[in-house]
Order: sequence, then structure tokens, then C-alpha cells
Amino acid sequence: MSPPNHELQLAGDFVQYTGSNIFLTGKAGTGKTTFLHGLHEQTPKRMIITAPTGVAAMNAGGVTLHSFFQLPFGPYVPGSDAYDNNRQRHFRFSKEKKQIIQSLDLLVIDEISMVRADLLDAVDATLRRHRHSQQPFGGVQLLMIGDLHQLSPVAKQHEWGLLRQHYESVYFFSSKALRQTELLTIELKHIYRQSDEKFIQILNRVRENKLDEPTLDVLNERYVEGFMPDEDQGYITLTTHNASAESINQTRLKELDGRKYVFNAEVSGEFPEQIFPTFLQLTLKKGAQVMFVRNDPSSEKLYYNGKIGKITAIIGKTIFVLCPGDTTEIEVDPISWENIKYTINDESHEIEEKVVGKFEQYPLKLAWAITIHKSQGLTFERAIIDAQAAFAHGQVYVALSRCKTLEGLVLSSPISSRGVDTDQAVLRFDELGRKHPPSEDMLQEAKISYQQKLLYECFDFRLLAKRLGYLVHLLTRNARVVQVSGADDLELAERQARESIFTVGENFKNQLYTIFQDHNLPETDKHILERLAKASSWFQEKFAAIFADSVQSLHFETDNKELRKTINNVLNNCRKEIGTKLAGIKSCEQGFSPTVYLRAVSAAEIDFQPSKVKKNQVPAYTESDIDHPELFETLRDWRKAKATELDVAMFQILYQRVLIQIVVCLPESLRELKAIPGVGKKTIQNYGKDILEHICRYRKKHKIETVSLPVPKTSANIKTKKSSYQQGTTKDISLKMFSAGKTIKEIAKERGFVESTIEIHLSFFVEKGRLGIDKLLNANQQKAIAKELAADKENSLGAIKERLGEEYSYGQIKMMLAHQKFMDVTAE
Repeated sequence: MSPPNHELQLAGDFVQYTGSNIFLTGKAGTGKTTFLHGLHEQTPKRMIITAPTGVAAMNAGGVTLHSFFQLPFGPYVPGSDAYDNNRQRHFRFSKEKKQIIQSLDLLVIDEISMVRADLLDAVDATLRRHRHSQQPFGGVQLLMIGDLHQLSPVAKQHEWGLLRQHYESVYFFSSKALRQTELLTIELKHIYRQSDEKFIQILNRVRENKLDEPTLDVLNERYVEGFMPDEDQGYITLTTHNASAESINQTRLKELDGRKYVFNAEVSGEFPEQIFPTFLQLTLKKGAQVMFVRNDPSSEKLYYNGKIGKITAIIGKTIFVLCPGDTTEIEVDPISWENIKYTINDESHEIEEKVVGKFEQYPLKLAWAITIHKSQGLTFERAIIDAQAAFAHGQVYVALSRCKTLEGLVLSSPISSRGVDTDQAVLRFDELGRKHPPSEDMLQEAKISYQQKLLYECFDFRLLAKRLGYLVHLLTRNARVVQVSGADDLELAERQARESIFTVGENFKNQLYTIFQDHNLPETDKHILERLAKASSWFQEKFAAIFADSVQSLHFETDNKELRKTINNVLNNCRKEIGTKLAGIKSCEQGFSPTVYLRAVSAAEIDFQPSKVKKNQVPAYTESDIDHPELFETLRDWRKAKATELDVAMFQILYQRVLIQIVVCLPESLRELKAIPGVGKKTIQNYGKDILEHICRYRKKHKIETVSLPVPKTSANIKTKKSSYQQGTTKDISLKMFSAGKTIKEIAKERGFVESTIEIHLSFFVEKGRLGIDKLLNANQQKAIAKELAADKENSLGAIKERLGEEYSYGQIKMMLAHQKFMDVTAE
């Protein structure tokens, strides 16, 4: 059993319990890949795995950075003409991808050593844009895995000539966005691949650019000119270029006698050629040296990625491979690789992996030679290193560190100190990281800071205030050309929100700041949890009281196409912010958990359905729906006379399409009149009483007590799921749905409100005597609440709720209060 690895455990805890950006590094063979593969089990966070190249992404079980973020293969220079010209193409994401980005908690980037600084900044720009956040990387936590002493980023001369004006180095750590964060470096120390201390010390000196003459002499003792291994020794040559590796493999294959076998892969779905794990057409012979390119998926675990062997027989569809040191052959059959893309589960809202393509082939490739680049992450018992033409920083170290022992290593050309130079920028970054190694104390500090940050975020209403203020400003400024209906006074709602929700929110954040001075972990601090529970209830109640009959029920109409689009976007943004804020607040009512909070907020983001920009719709009712032509003519004559009196056009008094709706609906009150689409506040103020007088005289004359509405003719209304409930105010709709047999929970879900909002709606009708209390509360509930109301003359809801306990809601208490008010009025 392996001893516990402190650094690996620390890395797992930082990923799971904090929001720290982490660079997980370490020498070759220290378990970075193992950590990555176990990450799904370690953290409940919503995450995606990415890598800079297709092969690296396939090995990591993820997708490439370029494909997921839809980035072009060129230098990223924000503000440049080339970037701006392609901006729309870069960000034209599907709805599902936007949802994934908006709900993302953790972004994993494997093989970060190959990621350029400008690519990381392009990722930052995408995340900020689609998460509507100016925090670095849109507030998403980064886990970057890799070794800067291995393969480095590629920047062509003309690209670096452009980028050097903006970046100190080509490496990821020079990213402008990353420098705005506190990056935590965790270096894995324990080496699993090699156990020979002498060889480990040599590798360390190569990696850290400290290769002195004595060490170089020891390493070059492994140089054997013209070395030709025996066929059964299982040596593989690591070379710098694809052409060289392929030439060696084909030459050695031709030297073998016997029949050639050609195996064609089966490719289905989306599986781009650049991420093929082995050849589409695999040509093999008996006696060929091959390497497994996949871990054995079976329970026997007979082979692993990088294991070398020789083909002993090919019988039918089975290839037999014998590896050095093994006594029995491995029977190899085709297996499948899956190409995934990330999706959102509609029910759980979790980020899931969806298989979009498959590649089925034997997990083998010819292995007399392989490039150093493709050997990254592999382990070999015996290898011939041909690094004479090493052209990139880290290639020599990658090649040497693939070997388990010094004795299993042969050099085809001597290593010179010039060939293992380390970039000074990397050395400086390493030194900086070592000055601040992670510790348990740092972990505890990071946990506390992370939870505090989430709670500050939960009760920060500045964005909501900004969006609501802009909505009010937009509607007020354009009041002459925009008709608003279906909502109470929006300016009043904005003032109430500012005086209560926004002001109290800032005060509560200040209270949290004071409480946080004790520096306890919020999720286990009893005092903090008590304050959060009370704040959650208070803010939920205020949100329902202020926004339900204003922002959430608002409808508008305008003939100005551009203005209609602008108002619709602003209204959607405002509603979405209300929904996400309310979800976060509600998640704190029974305690606090970062996971629960993040899930609640991201689920609200995903669930939000923005209303689409609609053209001025064909009216819900047309002249053919009018059953009261006499009233229609009366109101038309009135409109004509009023227009003549004021010397204005008739449509400036009232649009004819709106006149039709009024005649069909026959409203009895100003509230009912205001609920008709197209009837705005100014219409009510200027002409409301006149219109109602005509309607009331007509209804009285014809003894009309109830109005039977025809089915609207417009397709837009026919398609609306809630069409049977849409007449009247938002409270009326809730009553109609309740009377139709729906529960409060069902109504809230269908209308997109919280349950407390629906309870407030129904309480209104209890007080008016239109809804009996027995339909809402049973006898025992009525008795228990009435008892507490009688004992508390001030009717303090908070105190009453605390005594009644969790079985009762604030809404139920209000229902009983409403019932008592109705009974008091009746008694008088």
C-alpha cells in the first residue's frame, strides 16, 4: 500500500473546498495524470476538462481548448482589428454551450505547459462575456496541470513578434488575466515512475538546468554508437520529428518476412482526424514491435498505455502480443475510444459528458520509434533516445524521464548541456512558486475566504439595482411611445426595492463583515447560520412583495422595433437577476453549503426562459370576436369626438386594436382595464373613467354580469401554455389556477415564482372574502396559527413564525391574518 501523498491530498482539498486558482505541477511520474483521472470522484463542482491539443485532450478524457471555446488558431491580441472582425464568430455559441459556461464551477486545463499566454487570455475573454462578469475568467476556478520543464508552447517567429509587445513570455503564467488572480502552485514531490535515486538526481539536474560536467559524464555513459538491440529486448526509439519516427517504423516493418495484415478502423459520429488515437489504417506483421496506446479497460489490466511488446501471431480478428518479462501472450481485440462533448442535463442541471463519436481499432501502433512529443505521459522499460535535433525547451527532459531506469536508457547521440537549456522565465516562475508552498493553514484560510466571498456575493444586489434602475429609466424616458400593462407602478416598486432590499442588503453585508472578523468557517458557525436563516426569510418575502406584481408581470407594447428589442433585453436581464438572486438567498434558509449555493444559482441561470422579442402582435381579438357592436360604435364615436376636441389623431387617444380588446373583455374597474394589453398608465389617467362609464352603462342596460371570452385567434396566444389563465391581474391568474385544482407548489413552478408569492396572491382574495380559508389551511393549522396571533398583539411575523416552527410558512400566517381581517369587516 502506497504511503499517503500530502501534496495530492492538499491539491484535492483546494479544488473541492476553495475557489483558488491552482497550478498543479511536479516532475515526470509524480501522479499528475492519476490525480486528473480521479478528479470526478473528488469534487462535486461542475467541471470540464480541456487540453491544448487533440491527443492531450483524448488522454485527459476531455476536449480541446480551441474547440470548446471556439477560438481561432492565431495569436489573440484584444483590441486588434483582426480580433474585432472575427469577434462574432468567436462567440457564436449554442444555447447549451452558454448554459454550460454560465453554470461552470471549475475549468481544468491539462498539459498547461503547452498553453500560450494569449490563448489563456482568449479563454478569459470568452468566460467573462458569457458569464456577464468582469472577474478574471468570469469567476470560474482554474486547475492547471502540467510541468513547465516539459513541452513548451509553440509560437512562430511572426506570432511572437506580435505578442511580445503585450506579454513578457510566451508561457501561460504571463497571461494578463491570470496575473489578476492569486495563483497557488502545488508541486508534487513523490516520484512513482523511477525508484533509482541516482537516476532521479540526474533527471532533476536536467529539469532544473543544473547539469554539471560530472553528471553529464554519467549520463553520456549511456551513449552507444550504432546501437542495435536484440529483437526481444523491447527497445523503443524516441526521436524529435514525426518523419524520423515513421521512417524507422516503416523500414523495420519492411525488414520482416511474412504477410502484411491491414486493419481499418471504424469511425462513427464526430471524431476528427487530428484526435485519432492510432492509425486509421493499421499495417502489422508477425514479429512487429508494437506499443499499446490505451490502458486495458478489462478487469485483468493486462496492458497499459506505453507498454511495448512483439506480435507473435495474428489469428482471425485477434492479435497476440508478448511483452518482455511476461510469460503469456496478451490477446488483443479492437476497442473503442469515445469523443465527448459536454451537455447540460435538463433535470439535474449537471454538466454531463455526451458521446458524439467513436473510433474502434486495435489499441496498438508500430513502436520501434515514437516522437518525444507523443511520448509525454508514457512510461518505458527500455528506450533509445535520439535527441540530437531537440528544438523545443523540455524535449530532452521529457525523453529521458520516460524511462524507469538509467540502465534501460541508451543514447544514440551524446547529450550536450546546450541541448537542455531552461528558459529563464520558467526558472523565475518556479522560484516564485517555491517561496509560498501551500499548507494546511493556507487551506483553512482559503476555505473561509471562499465561503465568505460566496455569501457577500449572495447578498450583493448592486447589479440588480443597476438593471432595475435602467429598466425604469428606459420606460419613463420613452413613456410617450411605450404602453405598459399588467404591472403595478414600476417606479414605486423600484423605490421600494431601493429603500428596503438594496439598502438592507448593503447593511447586511456590513453585518457579515463584522461577524466574519471572528474568522470562523461560515458553514459551521452557529451565529452566522442563524443570521443567514433570518435574512433568507426576510429577503424572500420582500422579493415576492415587491417584484411579483411589477417586474415579473410587466408587459409592454411599442411600434419602435429597436426600442422594443432594447426594452425586452433589459427586462429579461432584470428578471434573470431577480431569479438567480432569489435562488441564492433561498439556498441559505436551512444552513449554508457552497455546493448547495452554487447549484441553486446555476440551476436558476439554466432554468430562466427569456421572453423573445415579438413584433406588434395581431390583437388577441379581432372585430369578428365582438359580441357587442353597439358598444363598439359608441366607443369609436367617443374616441373620434375626443380626438377632434384635442386636435390629435384618433390613434393617439386609443389604438383601434386596443379598443377591440376592451369591447370584448368589458372591464369593470380601472385595474381590469389596465390589465388589457396596450392600455398604459397615461390611458388610465386621461381616459380610464370615460371608458368605464360607457362600459358600465352598456352592461347595466343589457344586464351583463359575467363575460364569456372567445378563444383568441392569434397563433401567439394559441401556443401559450398558460392561455386559459391569462386574463386579469397576476393575482387573478393565481386564483384561477388554484380554483382549477392546482396546488400552490404547482402554480409557483408553472408561473416561475416562489411559493411565498403565490401565498401572498391567495391571501389577497381571502381578505376580500373571495377565497375561503378552509381551502388553504386545515382546522388544526388554523387553530395553531390563531392561537399564536392572539398571544402576539403586535402580530410580529418573525416571532410568530419562530414559535410555530418549520412546519408553518410566513405565507400561511398571512393567510390566517387575512382571514381574520375579513371576519372583522364582516362583523362590522
